[in-house]
Amino acid sequence: MSAARLVQVVRESVSGLPRAFWWLWTSTLVNRLGAFVATFMALYLTLDRGYSASFAGLVVALHGLGGVVSSLVAGVMTDRLGRRPTLLAAQASTAFSVALLGFMERPAAIAAVALLVGMTSNASRPAVAAMMADIVRPEDRVRAFALNYWAINLGFAVSATAAGLIAEYSYLAGFLGEAALTLVCAVLVFVKLPESRPDRPTRPEGASATNGEEPAIRLGTVLRDGRFMGVVGLSFLISLIFTQGSVGLPVAMGSAGFSPRDYGLVIAANGLLIVLLQIPVTAFIQRHDPQKLLVVSALLAGYGFALTAFAGPVWAYALTVCVWTLAEIVNSPTQMSLVVRLSPVHGRGRYQGVYNLSWAVAALVAPLMAGFLIDRYGADWLWGATAALGTVAAAGYWLLMRGLSEGDASTGGTTVAGGAPAPAAKPVPADAEV
Repeated sequence: MSAARLVQVVRESVSGLPRAFWWLWTSTLVNRLGAFVATFMALYLTLDRGYSASFAGLVVALHGLGGVVSSLVAGVMTDRLGRRPTLLAAQASTAFSVALLGFMERPAAIAAVALLVGMTSNASRPAVAAMMADIVRPEDRVRAFALNYWAINLGFAVSATAAGLIAEYSYLAGFLGEAALTLVCAVLVFVKLPESRPDRPTRPEGASATNGEEPAIRLGTVLRDGRFMGVVGLSFLISLIFTQGSVGLPVAMGSAGFSPRDYGLVIAANGLLIVLLQIPVTAFIQRHDPQKLLVVSALLAGYGFALTAFAGPVWAYALTVCVWTLAEIVNSPTQMSLVVRLSPVHGRGRYQGVYNLSWAVAALVAPLMAGFLIDRYGADWLWGATAALGTVAAAGYWLLMRGLSEGDASTGGTTVAGGAPAPAAKPVPADAEV
């Protein structure tokens, strides 16, 4: 791709998005610049505190359990209270709990506060995704989610390298740094972001939901939506794979004699590659069949992690990270766009909550799986398991999306559980005051 073409692609990727989106994007970037707990928890417990891989897996699993609880609660809050208050409450409480975790000494206290951190940190995800769907036009959502994912990884690429250096001197400084930057995010949300929750249209007293009007959306509605729950199940399998980048990989590298700095440099390749490739690859994604993209990304993820079994020096670990990072670049915006398009407008919070449940449950299961396999059989068994999961997920995407209409999969058509088209959300104008 020529330099002129690259500039054109970048300009097309960032143009026409509302101002509120860019404040949300900035909040995401600042938040990820402080990422420390999720990335370095396993190394903190095994190398700094001297606990076993199984105990580290248990604590990280409790962190994931907190996310399981908060996903559903935060999804309901997002629909009932609004996106802005849910974000504000989630980020302020995350700042407090992360700082508290850095001062915990006893194993039981560490485990309990890790559970609290998981609950608070995961609570913002349904609100962020729902707000983004509210304020961005359907035809712009793939690139909006791609840009948001780009911000996540730009922050992660910087923080992973810096935090790896910080961890060699003081893990407490890492915890306090994350708390401070998360508090900055809470302030940004409060000052700059408007509420975006669509108003539910009123109907005359005694009238029923007819003529295509969207019925009330409850958690049971989401759970009965078979195709959507299929996406959630496949997302769980993909999440089990990707979570090993922050769970299985650091433990395996630590056991092989590598330092936190080595792991920080290796995992930073993940964020750096996404920063370099996400925007140009998004232009490719928008022109291709989402079914094929999701199938290929699942295979790249599973077998990219499987290559870790053959890694020796640090550069070889970094090379395997590059392989599964390509899967992330393709999978994340494609799957997020599909989730939004299968979600009714006034149920976006609940749908996003259930979708994020797949990642939260994976964050619970993946550490236990990694700790058990590494302690009992060795890391190579873990990497073999990722290849099997990737193969199953690829087959699942192929089967699930065979009957998905073009309107649902590509053009932004949204249906409610009963099959009636849902009303479109009114996006915030690009020049709206925020």
